[in-house]
Amino acid sequence: MATAAGRPAAFFDLDKTIIARSSTLAFSKSLFAEGLLSRRSVLRSAYAQLVFSTGGADHDMLEKMRKEISKMVTGWDAQTVRQIVREALYEVIEPLVYAEALELIEQHREAGNDVIIVSASGSEMVEPIAQMLGATHAIATRLEEVDGRYSGRILQYCYGPNKVKAMRELAEREGYDLSRSFAYSDSATDVPMLEAVGHPFAVNPDKVLRRRATEEDWPILTFERPTALRSRLLPESTTGKAMALGGLAASASLLALGISAAWRRRTRPEAL
Repeated sequence: MATAAGRPAAFFDLDKTIIARSSTLAFSKSLFAEGLLSRRSVLRSAYAQLVFSTGGADHDMLEKMRKEISKMVTGWDAQTVRQIVREALYEVIEPLVYAEALELIEQHREAGNDVIIVSASGSEMVEPIAQMLGATHAIATRLEEVDGRYSGRILQYCYGPNKVKAMRELAEREGYDLSRSFAYSDSATDVPMLEAVGHPFAVNPDKVLRRRATEEDWPILTFERPTALRSRLLPESTTGKAMALGGLAASASLLALGISAAWRRRTRPEAL
């Protein structure tokens, strides 16, 4: 674990914290269009999304979803999935990104804090989203590949306490001090993640997390405004497809001033 001399970082859950839906389920239409999902699987995904969006996805439900996804992707060509995700990224994800989340990410970047996306969704989906958002690192579920295809075995399931384990490993490698770091999530399943840092924030919390946040006096933030992400990105560089959030600083004053107030109330001067 990082020593007290380490620097702070900001850890963000992805689904319903930065974006308004499950990132995995958001890509189901694109996967169906390419023949990787059946109609039955799409309907099941739609039902799971409904449960997820209404806050009904508890630990058992998420475990069931994990097993279903593992079974469903067995045999898929991994490179094909990556290509589908990258081609559909803006169409699928851009309308779901909260403006308030983008402002908060930019505040952390301006403060010199690395931004890490932490999600139970697959790395094939989380890593391009993290790149699109200008995050420093992505921590996500990783699937085993054998001869370019998914075997169905999960190498790292980034959920609950496993998120904390991955966060601590990254903190050790990068020199982060978790006691000075920040974490943001919407779900009670991420209480371990929030407890692992010195500055936890509940974002659009479910009922259980809202109750816990109230008991612990954790700030509660409300994100609700989608933004046109592409209009805030710098043009593509001539050397590649990397993206940045450079345009956000100029417009920060127009976005969610309440977030800044809540952050500053709970942030020690040395954390910045």
